[in-house]
Amino acid sequence: MKHLVEPIKKKEDVSRIEKYLNTKNERDRLIYVFGINTGLRVSDILNLNVSDVKDKTYVEIREKKTKKYKRFPLNNKIRELLNEYLVDKDINKPLFVGKNNKRLHRSIVYRFLNNACKEINLSINVGTHTMRKTFGYHHYKKFNDIALLQKILNHSSPSITLRYIGITQEEIDYSYNNFEL
Repeated sequence: MKHLVEPIKKKEDVSRIEKYLNTKNERDRLIYVFGINTGLRVSDILNLNVSDVKDKTYVEIREKKTKKYKRFPLNNKIRELLNEYLVDKDINKPLFVGKNNKRLHRSIVYRFLNNACKEINLSINVGTHTMRKTFGYHHYKKFNDIALLQKILNHSSPSITLRYIGITQEEIDYSYNNFEL
């Protein structure tokens, strides 16, 4: 059976990973913060160019997987990190590059996320999609609006979105057991 990657459900774990990445690499921290705050797929994050985000409050992309147009605002945290990161970056270059100055590959993101989780002793199934699922999980917990989240993530049904973000039968049972009219 295929092991599905999971969202990071505890906010303190989300923060611990960011703090760890901050001690290692500015680029990796920014990728992580970008992923957990936008819900973009890693392929779309790595496809960004400096010109897509420099001095912008919104990002407009065509999703690689769905080919759908997507426009979303950059929150204050992302904009602050971008301002620091973009200081010496060429407007005509990819936003995230590796040592060879070429566009970063998803395997690097997979590696640094897994290393970060190992270093902070977080044992969940982690992959590049963990960032997107973490965004979805916490967005749902904050706003409790599955229809909105379904639209943001471009899913075809609410049930797919709920399964995707890891809303489990246990949580459903808990809600039933703690609801009375």
